[in-house]
Order: sequence, then structure tokens, then C-alpha cells
Amino acid sequence: MLNISVIVNTVAVIVGSMLGLLGGKFVKERYRKVFFNVIGLLTMGLGLSMFLDTNSVLVVLGSLIVGGAIGEALDLEEKIGRLAGKKSDDANFVKGFITASVLFVAGPMTVIGSLKAGLSGENELIYIKSLMDGISSVMLSATLGKGVLLSAAAVYLVQGGLVSLAGVLSFLQDPLYLGDFSGVGGLMLLGLGIRLLEIKEIRVGNFLPALILSPILTWVSTLFT
Repeated sequence: MLNISVIVNTVAVIVGSMLGLLGGKFVKERYRKVFFNVIGLLTMGLGLSMFLDTNSVLVVLGSLIVGGAIGEALDLEEKIGRLAGKKSDDANFVKGFITASVLFVAGPMTVIGSLKAGLSGENELIYIKSLMDGISSVMLSATLGKGVLLSAAAVYLVQGGLVSLAGVLSFLQDPLYLGDFSGVGGLMLLGLGIRLLEIKEIRVGNFLPALILSPILTWVSTLFT
């Protein structure tokens, strides 16, 4: 049976996204651009903060290089753009989904909260995260649109998987693994911020495999230390 905290977090993102989509219709374009810039700056700030927790720059570098190559070969962002009948050139849909998904699942709260929920039934951390994600999804969806709503599926699948496999994945709570995972997620958020601010078009969606590779490369690195 799926943990109740995962359902609460998923519903929080759905409700927040719906409120943002409804409210966003009443926001003038010039103010929407201001919000867009604020989200870009905030995303970069969060990314930098997460990257500072990195234990091994080599692990983060390797994860992003290999993960980015895999994502590019699979053309993940192109496929994401086709979800729910959207075209790949629907820039805001892709940006919304990728930005919200990385923001909601690539942080340490996701890993620690989900593993605690699965191992001991402690749901408090996920409940706190649900409130934060719900508020964030309102702002994100008002600016970036329907792609943010789809990120609820990423929250459900990733956190549900972590809770279900908590017994096997408990090692991810180790600061060594958690730091490198946060470092990878942090650089991805920095890339998203750069993209949102229209400094450079970085296809961050193609780096998603790096989040899976990070703990693997961290484990490999322990064999040589």
C-alpha cells in the first residue's frame, strides 16, 4: 500500500498547480515576465545552495556528463514535449514540467523524507515538503503553465518508489550519497535558472539520467578511497 504522505504531496502539487493556472489567467503579461524572472533567480539560488553540499565534484561531473549523453541519445526533452499531446516546441510546457519536477524531487528532503516514511512510518518531513511544494506549484504554474501540473506524476512515481524500496535504498541517507545527489540536482537547477532567464537555452531535461547515476558513481568512488 502506498504511503499516505506520497499521496498528500502529489495532491498538494495538483491543487497548487490548478490554483496557479486559474489565477495566472488574470495576471498581465508584464507582471508575468517579472514573476518569470523571479522564479529564474530563485531557481538559480536554490541550485547554488544545493551544489555547495557536494562531496565529490568528480562524481557530480561524471554523473552530468554520462547522464547528459544518455539523455541526449534518447532525446528525453523532445519526448517530454510530446506528453499529453503537447508539441516539442511548446517551450513553457517543457520548462514547467522540468523545472517543477527537478525542484520537487531532486532535493535532499525528497530522499530523506521518503526513506523515513518507508522505513519507520515518519511522514512529518514529507508533509512539510508537501506544503512547500503546494505553494511553489501555485507560483510556477501561474507563470509556466500546465507542465507544472504534470510534475505531480513525477512526485508520485519518484517518492512512491523511494518509499516502497526504502529498505534497499536506506544507504542514500548517508551524507556521502546525499551530498553528491544534491550537487547534481543543484547544477540542474542552475541550468534551469539560466534557461528561465533566457541567458542560454540549456536542455536540462536531457540531464535527468544523471540523478540515477549519481549514487552509482558515488558508490564506485568509495571503492578507490
